[in-house]
Amino acid sequence: MEANLLICSYSYHSQPFNNSYKSGLPNYLFRLQTEGTSKVYCRGDWHEVQAGDLLLLKPGDEYDLRVEKGGAEGRVSSGDYYLYCSGSWIDAWWSRMNRPALSRIAIDDKLLGLWRNLLLEKRRGPHEENAELTDYLLRGLCLYLDRAITETTLTDRTAFAALRLKRFIEEHATVTFKLEEAARYAGLSLSRAVHLYKSCYGQTMIQYAMEVRLNAALERMKYSSMTLEQIAETSGFSSYSYFHRVFRAKYGVSPAKYRASSETSPVAAGSRAR
Repeated sequence: MEANLLICSYSYHSQPFNNSYKSGLPNYLFRLQTEGTSKVYCRGDWHEVQAGDLLLLKPGDEYDLRVEKGGAEGRVSSGDYYLYCSGSWIDAWWSRMNRPALSRIAIDDKLLGLWRNLLLEKRRGPHEENAELTDYLLRGLCLYLDRAITETTLTDRTAFAALRLKRFIEEHATVTFKLEEAARYAGLSLSRAVHLYKSCYGQTMIQYAMEVRLNAALERMKYSSMTLEQIAETSGFSSYSYFHRVFRAKYGVSPAKYRASSETSPVAAGSRAR
């Protein structure tokens, strides 16, 4: 199955602008407002679009975009990433769930990074663009957008804040981070974040960070040739002795014995042999 990227770009408008498909879009359209405001007509309604609003439309949907003067100063300001795509994989992906035409999502560096990589690859032109890479980047963007929509459309704001804490820990557990940073990311005070996470997940943020670090260490022990000291450091532990103590308490054996036993695994042995 194919995922074809037809157009991918970023646009910024400081003058009034209009783009209309009144007879229906010929392809899928994804548009993410990153700054300023705009107005969009789709599926029978006008929408005021602000930063963080994601528009997803299918072929045949009517579409009218207008960037106009707004605010007390009457300025025109609108920035967005957009792309047009098609393909059998996109058709299958679209049919998996009912997506709202307009969703408010959390914009993060990972999402923008995917979009920028698609944009840069497309700019290489037909003779230098790597079609296979573009295909996989587009699929990754589609799946990432689904996650963003699912997470940010939680009706329970408390559950959403707890999920934001969880995602921050997953991303930063293997490096040094402070609980205050996780709380700030979720828009909470430290005391509120600590209480909320424990009540939602039945463990502390530190306990979950330790789980993530141990899982990272297990992967490195099985499938890399790094020393145990290097594994401890790159998995987020402050010292090897601390890693040794935590690992033994969790698994009942030392890291060295665990690694020795894993060397008999055909999967692990094959991975190191390549």
